Amino acid sequence: MSIVAMQEPFEDSRRLTGANLYFDGAGAALETSPGLAFDADTLQRWRANIVLARALLDWPEGAVVVREHATGASLAFEAPFDQLYIAAEVNEWALYSALGQRASDAPVDEEAEHPRPHVAHVDDDGALRQLQALAATEAKPALRALVDAARARGVPAHADDDALSLGEGATSRTWPLSRLPAIDDVPWLQLHAIPKAVVTGSNGKTTTVRLLAAMLRAHGLHAGYSSTDGLFIDGERVEAGDYSGPVGARTVLRDPRVDAAVLETARGGLLRRGLVARDARVAVVTNVAADHFGEYGIHTLDHIAAVKLVVAKSLAADGLLVLNADDPMLVAHAPAARRIGWFSLVFADAMGRGAPACGMRDGQLILFRDGIEYDLGDVSAMPLSVGGAARYNIANIAGASLAADALGVATDTIAAVLARFGASNADNPGRLQRWTLGDVEVLLDYAHNPDGLRGLLDVAAGLRRGGRLGLLLGHAGNRLESDFHALAAVAADAKPDRVWLKDIGGEYLRGRASGDVAMILRDALLASGIAETDLPICLDEAQASREALAWARAGDLLVLPVHELARRDEVVALLDRLQAEGWRAGEALPADA
Repeated sequence: MSIVAMQEPFEDSRRLTGANLYFDGAGAALETSPGLAFDADTLQRWRANIVLARALLDWPEGAVVVREHATGASLAFEAPFDQLYIAAEVNEWALYSALGQRASDAPVDEEAEHPRPHVAHVDDDGALRQLQALAATEAKPALRALVDAARARGVPAHADDDALSLGEGATSRTWPLSRLPAIDDVPWLQLHAIPKAVVTGSNGKTTTVRLLAAMLRAHGLHAGYSSTDGLFIDGERVEAGDYSGPVGARTVLRDPRVDAAVLETARGGLLRRGLVARDARVAVVTNVAADHFGEYGIHTLDHIAAVKLVVAKSLAADGLLVLNADDPMLVAHAPAARRIGWFSLVFADAMGRGAPACGMRDGQLILFRDGIEYDLGDVSAMPLSVGGAARYNIANIAGASLAADALGVATDTIAAVLARFGASNADNPGRLQRWTLGDVEVLLDYAHNPDGLRGLLDVAAGLRRGGRLGLLLGHAGNRLESDFHALAAVAADAKPDRVWLKDIGGEYLRGRASGDVAMILRDALLASGIAETDLPICLDEAQASREALAWARAGDLLVLPVHELARRDEVVALLDRLQAEGWRAGEALPADA
């Protein structure tokens, strides 16, 4: 086989700490570098190396997965959960050896999450001896014994690099790994699981999580949730930031104030680390949309559907998988072995074929379970639906209602929450928030991909009263150029009168220089026929929002997709102040929020 000189054979190597795209347990995965030439014999040598290392390290047998795709292959195998750093080194050595290379033949990236394995600098016999020594150092037999004891008793166990927790929420106990208790000293009878829901999807995750958490609180439970906006307990934010991965899930499940949990689970966390929850009562997949193509070997909608449906592995044996019946990818890929509930914009008697279902019929939201229909109320009167115009939120409402029912929330409670949730901007910050500033309407939303922006602009179209449309537009840097053009096409279809091109700064630049994405979007919008004078570039989201407000005149509608949390808080504070002070178009803006 041929190798490009000095080419690094893999671009990512990582630990998988829970059930994932490849198998149901922990392990390691790597992504071969784009353009790396390899053949079936190379992959067979890699497999053989994994088998050899497992035998030497006395690891149990498990899955060994090769997932070939358009730009290379994902190579993954199961390994003991307490030896995953060594598992990642085993994976790297196995590939180097299969290619006839050593790590010293390729550049070293000491800043990577998992630096190049020192063991691959030597011959295979030397590498295997070093792996054996390192594995003995990393192994934590006391931790493994406690986790095995917990699982034998049906007690949840959540371990990370620093701590082990047994039980969940109010019943949980957490110990540092350096001071683990003896098995007989653990108060096993006091430790229990709490009701859990796992929520994923391309759009609508956070709204569904917040609505479901509100229903659990109304049911009398102390609900905690993790999300892209932070960690929340009983509706109050206790930590800001993106907590839609395993760290957020574990933190909520360890919090002693919590007796029910809703865990937002994003694509990145699923692919990088896998799942945390193992016995959830319900898992929701809101939808599948074209987003994040090219990362971790994900290139098609079918691939994205497979990633999202990993959340089914978090379910208890009798748990409910809640899927969007209007999404053809979810219908096509729905796992036959799971108990499934379906939600839809339009309720059809045959939708669930006897399974739990929720959807709209004659303007009413209907929930079906065990042969009985429940009327949850007039959809147009539910604030989240914006008079029925926000169709994507109607889908979120139906999915959350079905999930709440599966968690034991009474239908009357579900209906009562639907009748009020969203009436205040504080209910769902950053998602379809609305202000009326004199004769100017303002919408603020996350809308981070073409499908999300299309849904937001559809709502805006229903609210326009003949005035001009102003729009902020930006995108995270780690997308394909085709994604930027797709976003620009959605914006152009709405025929905006002015578009402010902005960065999604901070971590969202993701390797691109500031202003790069704005220029790509600007060029695409120019090609669509929008005049250059109507495409100002203002890279700071908060400043771009201020410029839009200064531009507005009576009758205009401003659509502000603001993504950075700190910037969004700043813009929301400004809009709240303007509304409270009776600001009108043409008046000066305050110097600060």
